[in-house]
Amino acid sequence: MPKSEQGVSSERYQVIPRTLVFVTRGEQVLLLKGSPQKRLWANRYNGIGGHVERGEDILSSARRELMEEAGVSADLWLCGTVLVDASETTGIAIYVFRGEYTGGEMRESPEGKLEWVRSEEILGLPLVEDLPILLPRVLEMTPGGRPFSARSDYDDNEHLHIRFG
Repeated sequence: MPKSEQGVSSERYQVIPRTLVFVTRGEQVLLLKGSPQKRLWANRYNGIGGHVERGEDILSSARRELMEEAGVSADLWLCGTVLVDASETTGIAIYVFRGEYTGGEMRESPEGKLEWVRSEEILGLPLVEDLPILLPRVLEMTPGGRPFSARSDYDDNEHLHIRFG
């Protein structure tokens, strides 16, 4: 189908693609504690990831973000997708990956501090608000498993709701 027939219109709901990566090493998960200066998620733990750049496929973006922000590599597999309903016209499409650490030297990042955290200690940390729901599901998954599909939105009181399909 030619580009002109793709149905792109400013009146349609559009999404911004992002990746979110969780690297494991045995019973540990590599998390990023957001820098105190960050506008979003300051001093909160999250996976590693970011925006998909023009010309990248989703997996290449996840690998790039992992190398840029952490300096490590992993054998990644897609665990699922989360569509975040951010506004009336725009959403965020998050492609969630998991992978076993394969090497590299962790390096400092302006995004925050990297830490290997034992899986049983994670829920006791100050996490970004969706991590207590997403991360246990991601850590249960195995390569080749069926990816999940989820949607998240906020109610009138700004409380996050995540629904799995």
